[in-house]
Amino acid sequence: MYFWYKFFTYLFYPIAPLFIYFRKLRKKEDCIRYKEKLSKINISREDGFLVWLHMASVGEAMSILPLIENYIENEKINKILLTSITVSSGKVLEKRFKDNKKVIHQFLPLDVPIFIKKFLDHWKPNLSIFIDSEVWPNLILQINKRKIPLLLVNARITKKTFKRWRLLKNFAKEIFEKFDLCIASNKETENFLTILGAKNIKNLGNLKFSNTKKTLIKKLDSIFIDKIKNRKVWCAASTHSPEEILCAKAHLIIKKNYSNVLSIIIPRHVDRSKKIYNELSNLNLNVVFSSNLKNLNSETDILLVDSYGEAIKFFNISKCVFLGKSLIQSLIMNSGQNPIEPARLGCKILHGPNVSNFIEIYTYFKELGIAEEVHNFNVLGQSVVEYFKKDSGINHEIVEKIEDYGQNIFKNVIMELKKYI
Repeated sequence: MYFWYKFFTYLFYPIAPLFIYFRKLRKKEDCIRYKEKLSKINISREDGFLVWLHMASVGEAMSILPLIENYIENEKINKILLTSITVSSGKVLEKRFKDNKKVIHQFLPLDVPIFIKKFLDHWKPNLSIFIDSEVWPNLILQINKRKIPLLLVNARITKKTFKRWRLLKNFAKEIFEKFDLCIASNKETENFLTILGAKNIKNLGNLKFSNTKKTLIKKLDSIFIDKIKNRKVWCAASTHSPEEILCAKAHLIIKKNYSNVLSIIIPRHVDRSKKIYNELSNLNLNVVFSSNLKNLNSETDILLVDSYGEAIKFFNISKCVFLGKSLIQSLIMNSGQNPIEPARLGCKILHGPNVSNFIEIYTYFKELGIAEEVHNFNVLGQSVVEYFKKDSGINHEIVEKIEDYGQNIFKNVIMELKKYI
């Protein structure tokens, strides 16, 4: 099977520049740095020990910030190369580490042998770490061929992904056995990795629990805070279509009880913001983009977040959060968004019945009494109303318990990774 995968990626090579260029025109690639996906690198590789961490998108990038910070302080590590795929992840990582000379961000090249070879020849990583579910056959086999330690950290394999890999069981084994260490984020992934042929597997828990308080504290503009100080605020995060409409309908239910309610909607993909704006405006709701806060006033119904990396700011002011991708029946096999960030900030978590990707985490939060399942917008609206009635502030005991749980996971992961540095 790998023969055919490699064969078709070779066939793709001549048209790859055209493919990337058209993606750039459609704003799916960075308008300046898109050539990095063709291994056109303009940064030199300095001497010393280089750790390479690869993640696909913003969520994975945010999950390993404590790990990156730990590596920045590690004197044995001279350089940290971060690679990602999405435009949004590139912007978030570049912004966060632009003043740190130890950290470099690049877009991962396409999984074409010629690009991969050029990339690895240039960077010569001493340790490669893939985050979550990033599996690229050509890249993995080239790393193995060069005897570079390869680790899969905070591994998460969904049932949908597992079923696809299982159809190609021999191919899967050929790929997954190349990882020197797989640190699973949950029991289900541990089982899937075993079946797929991975060898050294450890289930240490989800690294997203380990974000430090320093990482999670992001302040909003004081003028914005002043504008909403007398309002009831709740938040709907990581929403997918049509959940924004459902949340808007829930807003109308809440408004019957609290006329001063402000609903903050943070779509999973902010490139949908204009479409969502039009849909919500058609419900006669006053909608304001977060990028235009000067228009926010007492008549604003919905604050629509239209930029990436902003969710934590709003979790800090809204202590009741609905997590999306959970009310959509069509996504039942790949459902749910990670609720760890708002939970660690003391938020009450509301979610739909479809959370297959994060069952263990939601179960844990239900045991702590901070998660509640809702089945439609009516129940969602009523649940927010009930929360506003009972709101007694942050349960610091629960927050501390989650904090300790996360730090224990982080320490165990760091102990395992130290063996490779």
